[in-house]
Amino acid sequence: MADAPGGGDEGGGKRHQKKRAKKGSTRIDMTPMVDLAFLLLTFFILTTTMYKPSTLQMTFPVPDDKTTESKKTELSNAITLILTAKDQIFYYLGEFHTATDGSGKPPTTLTRTDFSKVRQVLLERNREAVEKLNQHARDFNAGKIDQATYDSLRKVTKGDPANLKAIIKTDKDAKYRNMIDMVDEMDISGIGSYGVLDSLKAAEQLLLDAEKATL
Repeated sequence: MADAPGGGDEGGGKRHQKKRAKKGSTRIDMTPMVDLAFLLLTFFILTTTMYKPSTLQMTFPVPDDKTTESKKTELSNAITLILTAKDQIFYYLGEFHTATDGSGKPPTTLTRTDFSKVRQVLLERNREAVEKLNQHARDFNAGKIDQATYDSLRKVTKGDPANLKAIIKTDKDAKYRNMIDMVDEMDISGIGSYGVLDSLKAAEQLLLDAEKATL
């Protein structure tokens, strides 16, 4: 009888091992992309049209006599407030005049006040507008007008050309807090038209320095 085939060498034989698939590298070489980016950047820079600023010529109409009269009226109904050291405020009304400006009007003098009294000065000069604003507030609180109407009436009242106008100026000794407080006073006093300047005329500065010497 033929012998059956054996199961392999006992003990010293090696079993058959399954080969694993070789994994591919996941590293991507970005060098060509960098070259492409620089090539595109150079292309767009060379082909882009640079912005050229353009100007628009404007022709302004010649002011007539009515405009000049209106400007004089606005200046006559203006108060200039100069903020300076120690929370002090100097103010004058209307235009600024000196003894040598040839206007024939008396030279301007400064009146001194502070933040505890300036509100009363503004309220007295802008009394009519303040009364209208207070009436609008009473009507709103009584339910006679709604919020939108109230806001509209306040805007119209504060924008009336006949109201007091203010110019706020500061010297080098004024504090930033003084400017914030003065802007708040504008709203409380019903002054809707005011401007802020951080410089004084030479004549204003000389007059202010003389007044500050007495502080």
